[in-house]
Amino acid sequence: MISGLGADERVFGRIQLPPGYEPVHLDWIPPLKDELLEDYAKRFAARIDANEDFILIGVSFGGMLCSEIAKFLQPKKVIIISSVGCYDELPWYFKRAGKLGLQGLITPKVYKRATLINRFMGAGDPEMKQIVYDYVRKASPDFIKWALNAILNWRHDERNPNIVHIQGSNDHLLPLKYVKANYIIPKGGHMMVFNRAGEINEILRKILAD
Repeated sequence: MISGLGADERVFGRIQLPPGYEPVHLDWIPPLKDELLEDYAKRFAARIDANEDFILIGVSFGGMLCSEIAKFLQPKKVIIISSVGCYDELPWYFKRAGKLGLQGLITPKVYKRATLINRFMGAGDPEMKQIVYDYVRKASPDFIKWALNAILNWRHDERNPNIVHIQGSNDHLLPLKYVKANYIIPKGGHMMVFNRAGEINEILRKILAD
């Protein structure tokens, strides 16, 4: 299980896997300067025991990382939530910003402030809001800067055939209309892994039944 941009395993706090599956949470590691996501994925994946059968589950940016890891490891399945499976699924404004190098205008301070405003003015229970607050407070500015560059410079063109994609219809960060979702949660937002966990758990049971 890989959380979103710089977040931790608490985003999976309400996710319950079916019997027989052992959840393993992988925390983000410090990136190297100007490191591409594909190179980061190779260092990150060194902690995965590929001698055992495994499934990758990633949320948001973590889903993108799962897609990269699946290029050189052989997971039984790749499950991405509130994410994109390849470069083509990024919204056009993300692609345009990357080509124009506009990510330099989004400083870590601006990112943190926008994240807090969006979460505290929007829907969400107190526990979820506290998790977001803790993340923003502790997030490394260097990691945020790297991640924004990595996302906008991502060029993973081929969607892995093993991907199963769960997306919310009200995801405003990564809108549904740009992605190829296998399962759609009505009115689900970008943080639905937390506040719509019951529905996601039911979908996971269906996906993992075989």
